[in-house]
Amino acid sequence: MIDLERLLRVPYVDPYLGFDISPDGAKAAFSWNQSGGWEIYELLLDGSGDPQPVSKGPGGKFAPKYSPDGRRLAYAVDLDGSESFHLFVHEFASGRAVDLAADISYALQPNFAWSPDGREIAFLADKESHFDAYILPVASPLPEGSTDKSILPARRILDVGSPGWNVKWSPAGAWLAVIVEGAGQDFYAYLVSPDGKTNQGITEAGKLVDLHNPAWSPDGKRLAFSSNAHGRRNVGIYEPATAQLTWLSDKEEERYSPAWSPDQKKLVFVASRGAATWLEVWAQGEEPLHKLVESGQHYLPTFTPDGGSVVFIFDNPRHPCDLWKWSLQDGQLDQLSDSMPVELKAASFVMPVEVTYPGMDGVSVPALLYRPPHATPQKPAVILIHGGPDWHFSFLWYPFIAHLTSRGWTVLAPNYRGSTGYGRDWQLANRFDLGGVDTDDVAAGAQYMVRAGLAHSKHIALTGRSHGGYLTMCCLTRYPELWAAGSAVVPFLNWFTAHANARADLQHWDIENLGDPVENHDLWHERSPFFFLDRVRAPVQLICGANDPRCPACESVQARDKLQTLGKEVELVLYHDEGHGFLKIENVINAEIRRLAFLARALEEKCVASNSGG
Repeated sequence: MIDLERLLRVPYVDPYLGFDISPDGAKAAFSWNQSGGWEIYELLLDGSGDPQPVSKGPGGKFAPKYSPDGRRLAYAVDLDGSESFHLFVHEFASGRAVDLAADISYALQPNFAWSPDGREIAFLADKESHFDAYILPVASPLPEGSTDKSILPARRILDVGSPGWNVKWSPAGAWLAVIVEGAGQDFYAYLVSPDGKTNQGITEAGKLVDLHNPAWSPDGKRLAFSSNAHGRRNVGIYEPATAQLTWLSDKEEERYSPAWSPDQKKLVFVASRGAATWLEVWAQGEEPLHKLVESGQHYLPTFTPDGGSVVFIFDNPRHPCDLWKWSLQDGQLDQLSDSMPVELKAASFVMPVEVTYPGMDGVSVPALLYRPPHATPQKPAVILIHGGPDWHFSFLWYPFIAHLTSRGWTVLAPNYRGSTGYGRDWQLANRFDLGGVDTDDVAAGAQYMVRAGLAHSKHIALTGRSHGGYLTMCCLTRYPELWAAGSAVVPFLNWFTAHANARADLQHWDIENLGDPVENHDLWHERSPFFFLDRVRAPVQLICGANDPRCPACESVQARDKLQTLGKEVELVLYHDEGHGFLKIENVINAEIRRLAFLARALEEKCVASNSGG
């Protein structure tokens, strides 16, 4: 058995908010929890030396970005788990870091961009109730003292009434691409002049087009992006001067996270089919180059400034997230950071297989099945539900699953309707049906495990985070007979109270995907498991963070209170210094060990009882 605490202490590079390569191509900056907390590190891209820390102090640090001259490094800091990010700038010469948002009471997104001359930073803030785009002058050298209040008079350049998500400044300086939430789960892009006087939406056939992962060409004349507009994520290219939009040739796989080569002749992006991903380099009229480390997840490929290599992040169930480099000259792969401790490198980690099973309505549901060699139906089984819901399980480093399979437990990770990775129709299949067909798909996974001889009907528990925690509670109330236990991590249970206590940008998503709470009152009530807790038969665990802006802790507290009133078995674990994604390693470890203990207590007792004929 592989010790869970040891697995949870394995560090990894943050794969979502990105890394950056220095302008001279010598270094990469990235967020890493090697010390237990999230700090910014630098490493040499030639592979010499060990990563060196750049940041220090409280909070989790993410999304590093070098200034154009390489003398400064900006990064986002979440001080308390509330996702109210602050914006810091580190000056290499003096070693000082300044919080540009020290005295503000509103939140910033962790996505921001330097101006080409390095004199300003564009960012997104919910100063006016949703995330608008602003531009802030940044003094150089940084002023003496601990704060710079120049962020307060920052000028707003875009407010379209929808929450902003990302911003990218064109290398020529003429435009900023600002990405905002659109209808449903689409995102739209506006090209905005730095003075804020001109903006234009990127459209196709007269309609705003879904647009993610914007990447400017080095000359600023083209914007590459990924889009789900035509059924599957594909890479498109937009030319602002002519408003022309073109697409890469259509294929069955999905494509996303594009980046330009320095000579502007090539694009690198991630391609995927189901849970499998690889890297692809595309050039007009040439056969594409393909590369993968092994079955796993590849993230954020980026050309080095000389164009000779691609740097990216990779993980899978055998490897935590690390930085890698792919040489385009000889095809060699080099691992740049090494998070896996020596004593775990020879450990036997279970790789999942992709399976499908029939949903309640007969539609095939994709899933990952983790089946250890010594698993039997007499041992525990767990359905692990992903959050999002617009996300999906792929071949990821997931310590909790690794530990469960090392105990001989079988784990099923469904990519229920509402998941990404399987086309636009699948992703939107639970729109205005949240807690409906997605719940059915998860519950059908338990029925599949029993039919296939993977699990005993009384030995299946379920657990999930965020929307996965919500679906855990939906399953416990809609299909109570299927479960031995349920652990919901940072869940919500009552659409009405969760919506009322959420930020404006999160409320926007709720309305776009479940409708207006007044007009659709009955649907909101029906899809809130809080109102049906009397149906619960299995023990319930609720784990939450007091600073959570997405699934407020009051959701778990009020559910605990109601379950206790109903005489149900319930355990509440509340972390007063955490938010939605826990930042402190000791809290992460404590929460996961408590989740494991809860599931083990419920499942192993039932296994003993049924195996002895009780």
